[in-house]
Amino acid sequence: MRSDGAVSAADAAWSLVVPLKPLVRAKSRLSRAAGEQFRPQFALAFALDTVAAALACADVRDVAVVTDDEVAGEHLAALGARIVPDTPARGLNAALAHGAAAVRARRPGAPVAALNADLPALRPAELELVLHSAALFPRAFLADAADIGTTLLCATSGVELAPAFGGASRARHLASGAREITALDVPSVRRDVDTGEDLRAALALGVGPYTARQVPQQAFGAPAGPKGLPPEVRASGA
Repeated sequence: MRSDGAVSAADAAWSLVVPLKPLVRAKSRLSRAAGEQFRPQFALAFALDTVAAALACADVRDVAVVTDDEVAGEHLAALGARIVPDTPARGLNAALAHGAAAVRARRPGAPVAALNADLPALRPAELELVLHSAALFPRAFLADAADIGTTLLCATSGVELAPAFGGASRARHLASGAREITALDVPSVRRDVDTGEDLRAALALGVGPYTARQVPQQAFGAPAGPKGLPPEVRASGA
């Protein structure tokens, strides 16, 4: 806040909270498609691409990753994320509430958003569109590609995040009074990855470089393209 009472661009920028399970337990439904050996590597790659794209978004001031995974924490901190230990250890929504509280302990007036860690095709420009729309409402959210879950939940300054992620979270967030953002064409922000089919859909959108480097090891039946990558893989971030 400036001394004249106006809100500066830095004050208005969003702080994102990204939850990440320990890699040994993350993305269990991907094992059948990716193989148990590669599943943790994909989980880390998804998180790295998600956080890198989020940090490249003009409306994002910072990203706090709530995780107890030391390896993931080191890699994500190297990108510029703040690592917040999951001290509640009571599941996803408790971790998100804890992360939001940690953000606002440093910046009380921060608008805060919870973002899934499994958005490997995330585009900064599409995330910016969603955050612009979310800023118009006290709480707002974006449903996942299946219209069942939630990939992004936002709370403006002074409003509690009140996360209700997991399973059919779209219905719960609607019931809580959060406004659903529906008018935007932002497939990369809605495309979370839990299964092999989800990953194929993300590859069709174009995944980020960390996920792209994992794909040659488990190419999901796609013929190799230039530099050994399946033809549907291209670096995101634009």
